[in-house]
Amino acid sequence: MNTKDVIYQLRTKKGLSQDQLANQVFVTRQAVSRWEKGETVPNTETLKLLSKLFDVSINTLLGSPHSLVCQCCGMPLEDDLLGRNKDGSLNENYCQWCFVNGTYVYNDMDALIEVCIPHMVNDNITEQQARTYMKERLPQLDYWKHKGKLNDGSFEVLKKQLIQEINDLSIKGMPKLETLNALVGAYVNLAYPLPSGKFIQFLEDNTMYLGNQLPAKNDRCFGILANMDFILISMYDRDGNNPELLLYKKRQ
Repeated sequence: MNTKDVIYQLRTKKGLSQDQLANQVFVTRQAVSRWEKGETVPNTETLKLLSKLFDVSINTLLGSPHSLVCQCCGMPLEDDLLGRNKDGSLNENYCQWCFVNGTYVYNDMDALIEVCIPHMVNDNITEQQARTYMKERLPQLDYWKHKGKLNDGSFEVLKKQLIQEINDLSIKGMPKLETLNALVGAYVNLAYPLPSGKFIQFLEDNTMYLGNQLPAKNDRCFGILANMDFILISMYDRDGNNPELLLYKKRQ
């Protein structure tokens, strides 16, 4: 698909006229018309504005001329998998699990490999094959080539602080927490029942959190979620049903 078709489809899907789109990205209606006729292409700064407005990558706006790959874990990228910068804009170099709100999640290559392997093993790929592939592939990616300049280790410090705080809560029956992984809110935003009969969700679907799942008795699981502001501990069935909120604590 060409840029002209992409912009037209995104504009009409959002219910914007050419005038309205022009006003939102600070150009004239004639400029939008020329884009949609294929006579011109938005400049770099305007592409950034369009990307933020439509919540798609610049690569998509340009007709997807490149195959995007996360430069940390090597996963092929689509727009709904992209990480986000601090201002909420999409980052086309990383996935949403490796790059959280402008922060690099992984400082240790071996830790990342351990997270990835369970998602790679299947009937055609053994654990050893997956491990060998990742050990060969990751050092070729830009993040691991330049990690010393990109990652100051502050995120690892936060994770260690959170793990310590969560273990210090001494939740009855909960195994010791060893790791926290980046999780997208939409995948873990359970609705918890209140005594009133109403249900409440504590997370934002498009926000990244740190979390993990630990085994409990009777085929139940402990769910741990946290960020810089709070810690949430819950329990639910292995399929995510029957959630029970055990603790929601604001961090100091």
